[in-house]
Amino acid sequence: MEVLKTFPIGQYIPANSILHGLDAKAKIIASFWLIVFIFLIRLNLSYLFFFLLIMLGIFLSSLPLKYFLRSLKPVYFLVLFTFIIHFFFGEEGGRVFWRFGIIHITELGIKMAIFMSLRLIFIVMITSLLTLTTSVLELAQALEDLLKPLKYFKFPVHEFSMMMTIAIRFVPTLLDETDKIIKAQKARGAEFGKGNIVNQAKSLLPVIIPLFVNAFRRANELAEAMESRCYRGGEGRTRYRRTYWTLKETSFIFFIGIYSALLLIFF
Repeated sequence: MEVLKTFPIGQYIPANSILHGLDAKAKIIASFWLIVFIFLIRLNLSYLFFFLLIMLGIFLSSLPLKYFLRSLKPVYFLVLFTFIIHFFFGEEGGRVFWRFGIIHITELGIKMAIFMSLRLIFIVMITSLLTLTTSVLELAQALEDLLKPLKYFKFPVHEFSMMMTIAIRFVPTLLDETDKIIKAQKARGAEFGKGNIVNQAKSLLPVIIPLFVNAFRRANELAEAMESRCYRGGEGRTRYRRTYWTLKETSFIFFIGIYSALLLIFF
C-alpha cells in the first residue's frame, strides 16, 4: 500500500521558486495546453525536446526530483499495461519482427508502445508540476476565475470550484484514512493481496465499508462547519489573498506557446 503515500493529487510542497510564484491561472492554462500538445507530436525528437521542457519545469520548481519520480508509482502498472498492449497487439506497419496468431511485434507497434507510455508519464509529470507548486486554494480561485464567463450561462462557477477544491483537498485525507484502516485490519489478522481475484475483492470489504462511513462522517462535519460560519454560496464573498496576472505570467505563456510552435514546425 505504498501507493497511498505517493499519490500526487492534493499534495502541495511550499518553496520559493519561479513556478511557485506564478499565478495559478497561468499554470493551469500551460498544463492544459501541454497535455493536449502531447497528442499532437509524433516524431522521436519532439519527445526528447518535450522531456527537456519538463526537466526545465522541475528545475524551476526548486523541488527534488524524487517527488516527481514518486508520483509515477501509482501509474506504473497502467504505463506497463499500455506498453504491453501496443507492443504485442498494436498497429501493423513497417517491419514485422515476430507473429503468432493475433500477437505480433512490428516496427510501428514498438514505436507506439514507447510513445504512448511516454505520453502517460509526461501527463503525470505535468500534473505533478501543477499540484506540487500550487496550493489547493490557489487552484480553486484560479479555476473560478477561468470559468467566470460561464456565469453568463447561469453556470454555478463558485459552487463548482468549491466542489472541486473540496474533492481535491480530501484525496490525501481519504488515502490517509485508507492506510490507517488497512493497518488496523492487518493488526486484527486480515490478509490483503492473497488468493484469487474474488478472494482479494472480498478481503477489501473490511476496508471499503469503514472508509465510506468515515467519508460520510467527514462530509457531514464539513457541512456543519460551513453552516456554522454562515456560508451561503459565492455571492458577495471576497478573498483574503488576491492574485494578479502580470508580465511574468504573460512571458511564461508566451514561452510555452513559442516552444510548442517550434516543435510542431521543425519536428
